[in-house]
Parts: sequence; structure tokens; C-alpha cells
Amino acid sequence: MLISFAIRASFGVFQIPIAEEFGWLRSEFSLAIAIQNLAWGIGQPIFGAIAEKIGDRKAIVIGAVLYAIGLVLSSFAVTPKAHQFLEILVGFGIAGTGFGVILAVVGRAASDENRSMALAIATAAGSAGQVVGAPAAEWLLTLMSWQMVFVTFAGVILASLLMLPMMRVQPPVSRTVLEESLGQVLVKAFRDPSYTLIFLGFFSCGYQLAFITAHFPAFVTEMCGPIMPGGVLHTMGITTTSALGAAAIALIGLANIAGTLAAGWAGKRYSKKYLLAGIYIARTIVAAAFILMPITPTSVIIFSIAMGSLWLATVPLTSGLVAHIYGLRYMGTLYGIVFFSHQLGSFLGVWLGGQMYDLYGDYTFVWWIGVGVGAFSAIVHLPIRERPIPAATA
Repeated sequence: MLISFAIRASFGVFQIPIAEEFGWLRSEFSLAIAIQNLAWGIGQPIFGAIAEKIGDRKAIVIGAVLYAIGLVLSSFAVTPKAHQFLEILVGFGIAGTGFGVILAVVGRAASDENRSMALAIATAAGSAGQVVGAPAAEWLLTLMSWQMVFVTFAGVILASLLMLPMMRVQPPVSRTVLEESLGQVLVKAFRDPSYTLIFLGFFSCGYQLAFITAHFPAFVTEMCGPIMPGGVLHTMGITTTSALGAAAIALIGLANIAGTLAAGWAGKRYSKKYLLAGIYIARTIVAAAFILMPITPTSVIIFSIAMGSLWLATVPLTSGLVAHIYGLRYMGTLYGIVFFSHQLGSFLGVWLGGQMYDLYGDYTFVWWIGVGVGAFSAIVHLPIRERPIPAATA
């Protein structure tokens, strides 16, 4: 999870280098990242079903291989359409090595008492990847071309498969749950209004996270005021706005380790739907306050810490809510379908960011859309019925 998300979180760092080398519009590479996010969303329930059918390890191996192939082939792409097409492979690779498969493994392995925190710890690993991903990409770009960075990342994701032999899972599922088919569970979920509300509510999470991951480094580079020589950031080695943009993504990930673990702790003790509504309200306030104030190195740091504490805190709560209501047997598939909504939001956030930048020369309009959808998600979580639905035997 850490390595998969480290690479995924670094793509925003490549926005300017790739656009400048080929003379592309900002929207061209943005669309490639948007397609990656959409493919990730489409692939998530597919890989959840693959893991439940042939095994978790095999699903992860398939995902890692697709991830590596997509990165290597992308390093040879010289046209926007080639990049955009190859990001489909990368997106499916992320699906096979990310939340849907890994959280289902953790959810089945954990006890009822510890599940919320276990899911939070696994999610926090993704945040740890974000801490190192963007700065590592920024540093590697000083040593080699972006093409070689992609190839290097492909080798790293394949090396992560060395962890698989250590994974031991004995799913604690009852006979009644085993007798219930995937079709029965899907029908039960699709007929439940709460599942629809969870699906709709996760949209804004994807929109906000993907937009910031893909565009924030470029946004900071172009909008932020100068970094003062002799200041705190300067003494930390952050001397340019591009370095500040990469550091901001890392800082978001660092703050989110604490935020995600706090969400896991709270999810064991309080209503998950109210916690989710609170997180979305807080995100709305933080994003609105940031864009209304002057963009300075200080405001970037404050925003990164505040938004980071809320960043992936929704994931253990949302996946835990799905497991609590619909059971563990097909959690990978059910959460994967909900995650597709997240990735629809991701596609729109990244794509709109590039389109609006090319039309207006800034990100203001697409930023305010993110504020609006965050408020929408806070509202739709409130009517969710947070109680388990009894299993139907075959």
C-alpha cells in the first residue's frame, strides 16, 4: 500500500516537466491523470471480485505487473493520446495494489473490536507513501529524466511483491455468510438507500483529493509568494516554490497518518456516519478559508497540515461502514463499487483542473466546486441507517 500510493501521489510533480518538454497544454497531462483515476475506479470492484475468486495474493501480483507495464510504456509515450491510453494500465495497477484488495484482507483478518483501527493503520500506510512519493520524484528529477523516473518506479512496485509471502490471512466468516452468494449481497446492497448515500457521499472525497494531488504542486509553483532567504523553509532546504509544492503533498500525507489513526480510534467508539459528515464539513471550511486568503508559503503549510489531517480519514470509516452494514465476505467488491464513485470524483477533479486552467489561467473555479461537493457529502451521510442487514441464506 505504501509503495503503490507513493508512486500514485507523485504524478502531480510531473505536470510541468512533461508539459514543458512536449509543449502540451496543462489539460493534456491532466486528462491522462484523470483517466488513470477513472481506470482505478473501474478496476477496483473488478480486482475485489478477482481477489475473492482466485485469492488476494494473485490479485495483487496482477495489479503490480499492470502497474509496472503501464509506467514503463508511459516512459516511451510522446503524444498526449499515448499517455492517456497507457494511464489505463497504471490505473488498473493501482486498483490491484491499493485500497479495495488490501482493506478487504485487513477487514477479514481483524476482529470486530479492532477492525476500525486495523483499517485505519492500513490506510495510514498509504499516507506514509504520500510522504515520500512526491519528494522522491522531485529529487529523482534532479538526477535523471522523467522517463527514467517512471522506469525506476516500475522496478520499485515490482519489488514490493517481496512482501507477499509474509501475508497470512484466515478469513473469519461464518457458514451463513458463506452460503450467501455475491449476487444476493449485491441485490441487497443496491436495494438499500443507505448504500446509495454512501456511494454518493464518497464522490467529493475523490474530487478533492485527486485535484489537490494532481494540481497542487503546479498551483503552489505559480501562485505562491517568494520563499524568503534565511526563513524557516529556506533553512529546511525548501528554496523554490516547486520544492514547496512537492513538500506540501508530503506534509499532507504526514498529517494524515495522525488523522487517519484518529479516525480509526473514533470509528470504534462513535457513529461512523456522523464522523464522516464532520470530516466533510471540516474539509469544506479549510478549503474555502485557504482560497479566500492570500497564497503564501505559510498559508500553504497551514493548509497542508489542516487538509492532511482530514485527507484519508474517510477511508477506514467508509470501508468500515460497508463492512458493518453488509458483512465481510464480499467487502472487497462492495467497497470497490463505492470506491468507483470516489474515482468518478477523482476523474472530474483532475480533468476539470486542467480544463479550467487552460480556459481561465487559474484554478479558482474548480476549487470552489470542490468546496460545494464537500458540503454535499456532509449532508448525504446524515440519513444513512447504520445497522447491519441480516444475511439471507441460499
